[in-house]
Amino acid sequence: MSAVSSLEKSLGDLFKSAPKLPANGKKALVQYLPWINAILGALMLFAAYSLWHWADKVNNAVDYVNELTRAFGGQEVVGDRFSVGIWIGVVLLVVEAVLYLAAFIPTKARQKKGWNLLFYAMLVNIVYAVVVLFTDYGGAGNLIGYLIGAVIGFYLLFQIRDSYS
Repeated sequence: MSAVSSLEKSLGDLFKSAPKLPANGKKALVQYLPWINAILGALMLFAAYSLWHWADKVNNAVDYVNELTRAFGGQEVVGDRFSVGIWIGVVLLVVEAVLYLAAFIPTKARQKKGWNLLFYAMLVNIVYAVVVLFTDYGGAGNLIGYLIGAVIGFYLLFQIRDSYS
């Protein structure tokens, strides 16, 4: 965990020079953050389920087409369906959802543990962005979007870090 701690310290130093949020904005963000975490966690679980469900439907359709093709004397149309990238993506979405949901109680109690869980969730999100980059479903545009979102998320997270003890 020393690598994560040093990353947190270096990001903290980087965001110290960023413009500060107004006091009312910080207060509102800290107040509503537990509920935002719960909503994000639920959405992440839904996204993971949707990704798995979509991949399962495609897998079934490809199996049907392959059987139909073989029945008429042809060869398989597609051999690779559930790619490793899909499975890693589903697992990372579930991990991120669990981190967001686990952060609900500690952020409500304004504990540093809750802030740490959100920090870890942001790191998992960046890993997810890199995984999506190497699948057929993502690309450089997705990675850039995820990185912009990560910068905004880290900015907001480091703006409220002093509210958690």
